[in-house]
Amino acid sequence: MNKVQAKDRVAKLKDLINDYRFHYHVLDESIMDDAAADSLKHELAQLESEFPDLVTADSPTQRVAGGVLPGFKKVEHKRRMLSLSDVFGDEEVAAWISRMQKSAPGDRLAYFADIKMDGLACALIYEDGLLIRGVTRGDGFVGEDVTANIRTIDSIPLALRQQTKYPLLLKGVSEIRGEIVMYKRDFEQLNIERQKQGQPPFANPRNTAAGTIRQLDPNLVADRPLHFRAYDLLRLNTEDVPTNDYVYKALPDLGFSVNKAATVLHSLEEIMEFVRLWQDNRKELEFNTDGIVIKINDRRLFDQLGVAGKAPRAAIAFKYAAEQSTTKVKDIFVSIGRTGNATPVAVLEPVLIAGSVVQMATLHNESEVQRKDIRIGDTVIVHKAGDIIPEIVQSLPSLRKGKERLFKMPAYCPVCGTKLVKQKAEDAAWRCPNPSCPSRTWKQIQHFASKEALDIEGLGEKTVIALLDAGLIKDTADIYKLTPDMLVRLERFAGISANKLYSAIQAKKHPPINRFIYGLGIRHIGVQTAIDLTKKFKSLESLINAKIDELASVEGIGEIVAEAIVEYFSEPRNQHLLAKFKSLGVGPEPAKMTGGELEGKNLVVTGTLNSMNREDAADKIRALGGRFQTSVAKDTDYLVIGNAPGTGKITKARQLGTQIIDESTLLSLLD
Repeated sequence: MNKVQAKDRVAKLKDLINDYRFHYHVLDESIMDDAAADSLKHELAQLESEFPDLVTADSPTQRVAGGVLPGFKKVEHKRRMLSLSDVFGDEEVAAWISRMQKSAPGDRLAYFADIKMDGLACALIYEDGLLIRGVTRGDGFVGEDVTANIRTIDSIPLALRQQTKYPLLLKGVSEIRGEIVMYKRDFEQLNIERQKQGQPPFANPRNTAAGTIRQLDPNLVADRPLHFRAYDLLRLNTEDVPTNDYVYKALPDLGFSVNKAATVLHSLEEIMEFVRLWQDNRKELEFNTDGIVIKINDRRLFDQLGVAGKAPRAAIAFKYAAEQSTTKVKDIFVSIGRTGNATPVAVLEPVLIAGSVVQMATLHNESEVQRKDIRIGDTVIVHKAGDIIPEIVQSLPSLRKGKERLFKMPAYCPVCGTKLVKQKAEDAAWRCPNPSCPSRTWKQIQHFASKEALDIEGLGEKTVIALLDAGLIKDTADIYKLTPDMLVRLERFAGISANKLYSAIQAKKHPPINRFIYGLGIRHIGVQTAIDLTKKFKSLESLINAKIDELASVEGIGEIVAEAIVEYFSEPRNQHLLAKFKSLGVGPEPAKMTGGELEGKNLVVTGTLNSMNREDAADKIRALGGRFQTSVAKDTDYLVIGNAPGTGKITKARQLGTQIIDESTLLSLLD
């Protein structure tokens, strides 16, 4: 990118980020996910680093976000409320540590780490132990006086707790800084109540907390479940507070809640171990977080190192892999799925999202592309739906250069050349009607062998395609004709690997009926629907002979799904496949549901079980008529506690009155 192009891109990025900042910090509205905004800011910072003369005083990289809303008195901070520089990986943390060590040669530095809270930063001013003022961050120099509102929050003491351990902090001025947050469980309950009253739900806990504090009516604030968690303590005499560790020990004695996970660390290895620990466990926290704050523990050294731009040199924020980010659409092609659906897929410039590099994202169907106005060449926001499937959230038209191209759905299947059709005129998706389409064939076989279906280890995408290309199989049933001698013909297969795959296939000749039904790949049939069908019909023969009205009577199955099931078993091609399975000695085991202790019960497992993995536990629960849930809800009957359980699920179970059991109790229920 040359300087002229960079100047144009920088100008557009500034406008977009400033618009986002205005909505987020002033209007308490979110026009994009925080992670996506971070991605845009990161791109802007990189361009300004490459072209330093493009940096201007009004750049979003040169100041702390936010502005003062009308209706509140403006208050100047005695000490500026700084933001933190973001880092995104081990190497950047290591580079920061190296800089710190060079700044303090000869000293063995200690670091202080805490979980970064996603809320509204606020400073509480106490004079001789009494609360006199609460001030929001604002622009870092000047904030909003929200004293009347923060006084309604129970977790904020109106007077510092009288104690003998820290008497000095009860005299003079003590400024307590922290985050006003709304816990996830409270946010969910608040939205439930709003929906009951016919009101629209709030978008997220952070915006709800910020918007609540900026209400002019303290009574409304008092009705909202807000919490204050402290993370800093300032004194006029900086020697009163020697370390950050001292701060976190003093704050609870003064009456404040702090994150108990915060700790002193002494090396890069310890820091990254702490980072990884909370990356794995952060979803169990009461509040939302997107990273870890790491500081020099010694406050005297912290102050000596000073400020660089908008951030202190002696502190950083490690940001976890974004669940949203921005990137560009390089191209759009059409993928044919196992049921024939023709799905537009965007080819993206590689971007790291939620810990993995994303290079493609589903666009679902032609209507979705048009609705979101996604064009080839667009800058787009991408996230992982359910933390798994990359998906484009929206395009950013303001960053277009005029060379972007509209996508047009092809008339013919790009794989087999068959004319694409729609089942019904009102359908959103086009389909390839050719059941012999190579794309449909290999994806169906891969689906049959997938973990949720028959779970045939070693029969992945590359192996399936290699088998088809070699002419060793033509359909799903043919995998049971394979022998070790046939498999060794494939590239990368030797005697051991051939025998291993052969044994894995033969071991799944009589799978549970619900897994077999799911593995057939019938349109609209997911894992739970296959289980529901199994409960009703018990055997494959009963399901094959079922009428539409019988199928539609099953809970969760409507007329569309019932028609898809009847259509599948009526097609000669599928009848031939089932007959082929039977001739090869392949057939599902009939349902063995006992109607015992777990019939109609809903169970959630948290933590690690000693006797089985989570998938095995789910299978055993379902086999006994129970439902395996991934999160605690009102209809959850049992929460099973394993090793290192999630505190969030336990807390919610106690709130809802869900019965909490251990692994031994689960085993007795399964027996």
